[in-house]
Amino acid sequence: MDYSVKLDNFEGPLDLLLFLVRKNEVDIQDIPILVITNQYMEYIDIMKSMNLDIAGEFLVMAATLMHIKSRSLLPKSDDDEEDEAMQSLDELKKQLLEYQQYREAAQTLKEQNILEKDVFTRTTFVEPENKEEGKMLGEAGLFDLLSALKNVIARAADKGSVMEVSVEKLSVKDMMNDILQKIEGKTDGILFENLFSEGSTKLEIITTFLALLELMKHQALKIFQNDNFSSIYVYPVENESIDISQIDEQQI
Repeated sequence: MDYSVKLDNFEGPLDLLLFLVRKNEVDIQDIPILVITNQYMEYIDIMKSMNLDIAGEFLVMAATLMHIKSRSLLPKSDDDEEDEAMQSLDELKKQLLEYQQYREAAQTLKEQNILEKDVFTRTTFVEPENKEEGKMLGEAGLFDLLSALKNVIARAADKGSVMEVSVEKLSVKDMMNDILQKIEGKTDGILFENLFSEGSTKLEIITTFLALLELMKHQALKIFQNDNFSSIYVYPVENESIDISQIDEQQI
């Protein structure tokens, strides 16, 4: 059954590409197309492995990247197909630059203090402060979570955990309760990695991850990190309750 991701900070394929560009610390004008394409496909594969409902534009972008990659591996020629591939790459760079400017402008507007002028909001959650640097932590996104999840799965494989999906029945609702118990009262948050039990199987890891996404969707918790690509911390949202018993697991 597909799990549909509906998070405020979850966007589309351009967000994933920007995430990878920043993670690799490269300039948009000098994108290493082979590396970025391979990493992009890794994220698509991990979303598929969890039956996440992948929007069609992700697959269109994957096809575009694969086409550009395939042309870049062939001997250089002057044919029209190569020109078309290079034009596609140039257009992609242009889209990324424009989208990056859009995201930066949106972030600037978000950071402006507009709450004191005809705008009101609930105060159920106070964003945590980075004690080391004396500034607010940055809210992590889905791709940050997927990156951290890859590391958890890799460590489980290194420790010899059973990675094959078994006939064991795991409940996302039970995992949601388990996560809420782990973060209850933890005003300083807990590490993302600590949500997963020692020796977890791949099925247990994925079920826990889906439970985390469901709790985020219900605004029962939030995730933050000190800096881009750093450790992720999970925080409870005070005064925010969720009746897990009323959730239809068939819709998860």
